[in-house]
Amino acid sequence: MHDLEWKPAAVADLLAIVDYISDDNPDAAQALKEEIETRVSRLRNNPRLYRPGRVRGTREMVVRSNYLVVYAEGTDTVTVLRVLHAAQLWPRP
Repeated sequence: MHDLEWKPAAVADLLAIVDYISDDNPDAAQALKEEIETRVSRLRNNPRLYRPGRVRGTREMVVRSNYLVVYAEGTDTVTVLRVLHAAQLWPRP
């Protein structure tokens, strides 16, 4: 079983997403936070469950259709690098 580490940027991403959603729907925000945390915790047992990332050495977990968890698998540790909304993945005009 791998250790699990959240980079400060990933924690900040998750909190910003939850804060944004909670302005309109606190229950939905809490449910999304719990879903992301639960799914990330499962990476400890199976870090290769999700697709290779767009950046070499990373993997990407799609959470619902709008959220992406970017992580890296080390020898003993899974490191959550970012939690992104789909709008952050595409260049804006």
